[in-house]
Amino acid sequence: MLTVNSIKNGVVIDHIKAGLGIKIFKMLELDKIESAVCLLMNVSSEKLGKKDIIKIENVVDLDFRILGILDPNITINVIKDEVLVEKKKFELPERVENVLSCKNPRCVTSIEKYIDHVFYLVDKEKGEYRCMYCDEIYALSEV
Repeated sequence: MLTVNSIKNGVVIDHIKAGLGIKIFKMLELDKIESAVCLLMNVSSEKLGKKDIIKIENVVDLDFRILGILDPNITINVIKDEVLVEKKKFELPERVENVLSCKNPRCVTSIEKYIDHVFYLVDKEKGEYRCMYCDEIYALSEV
């Protein structure tokens, strides 16, 4: 069995759907930060069966809002002096910008590269977002 020490100060991203950890690692650009980072994949979990975990030593100024769209079950645990001081849960954001890309070839974002890709949540249960410009609907399960 693999043993990973607890962190003294930092952030633990927990309850990541198995296999999604590497995508989150890349999207948050954790390979470019100075702090120690640990990506655990396919860890046994009673709740999920298997899950991924990311541990980031020391407090890092990262935008974690993207996590809600990737997997709303993810939790962020803030650790100080080896004690859990805060636990954050995410929901699907009402608006996302430059996270999803519109695939509609007639959408203005396909032609004008400088325009931000903006989507609005239209169905929370299905995880569906609508492009602000062309009204194309995308389900997160398809992305």
